[in-house]
Amino acid sequence: MLALPGSPAASWAMYKARLASVFRDADPRVCTAFWLFGLINNVLYVIILSAALDLVGPSVPKAAVLLCDVVPSFFAKLLLPYVIHRLPYPVRIVLFVIVSTLGMLFIALTPPYTDGGTISTKMGGVVLASLSSGAGELSFLALTHYYGPFSLAAWGSGTGGAGLVGAGMYAVATTSLGMSSKGTLFASAFLPFVMLVSFFIVLPRGPLSRQSRIPVSSVLHDAEELDGEDVLPGTIVSQEQEGLLQQSPDAKSPNLLQQPATPWRTNFLHNLRRSRSLFFP
Repeated sequence: MLALPGSPAASWAMYKARLASVFRDADPRVCTAFWLFGLINNVLYVIILSAALDLVGPSVPKAAVLLCDVVPSFFAKLLLPYVIHRLPYPVRIVLFVIVSTLGMLFIALTPPYTDGGTISTKMGGVVLASLSSGAGELSFLALTHYYGPFSLAAWGSGTGGAGLVGAGMYAVATTSLGMSSKGTLFASAFLPFVMLVSFFIVLPRGPLSRQSRIPVSSVLHDAEELDGEDVLPGTIVSQEQEGLLQQSPDAKSPNLLQQPATPWRTNFLHNLRRSRSLFFP
């Protein structure tokens, strides 16, 4: 425990040593990659809200932009955890970049409302960007499982910095640099490509490639050794595909290996009913 500042036991050397011990095992590449993931995944949300007045004009409530920016992301986080594990991470990253870039291009390239442009087209772009952000958040948080606690800390720092960077970038571009709102939004459409660089170049792929797949024989062998472990026959062999909601203890059965696989729709509805406790304790 660190001494209180100003106390006799406090010293800069001690603080420096403690901080060095805390960050001793931190990988700079992992921290940088996840900080960029958190920043880029959330910065478009801030830029869209900063440009709300320019998007819909004074006659439309700005809450319309907020709803289109929040509701799709909410439903993506609510429903996609049950199916998104079927896509490998490289495919997800590429899809996030494509969807978010298309959304920002829809917003930027649609003529302003003063020139006959339709607000619904712009809102469609906002929805695309929101879906990409929601799916990206749950995917990147799941990805921290392979890279340890420092990746989660870097992700959180990046999401916090997105508010400052997004609002500050839009304000500087439209005031100090004299760029139009359309030009600023068009330039921000290329920010998602930073995620490609972060994932395919900056992020070390070793932990993900070593742990992403487990042989079926190994899973079944472990299930026989550990009392009460549930493994369905034919289960795909990915740590990420083990399921996001664990079964309750009373649902476990020693004869589960002999039972037929439950249809995915039944599992989905069962997990959805169980997830109600997250919102209604």
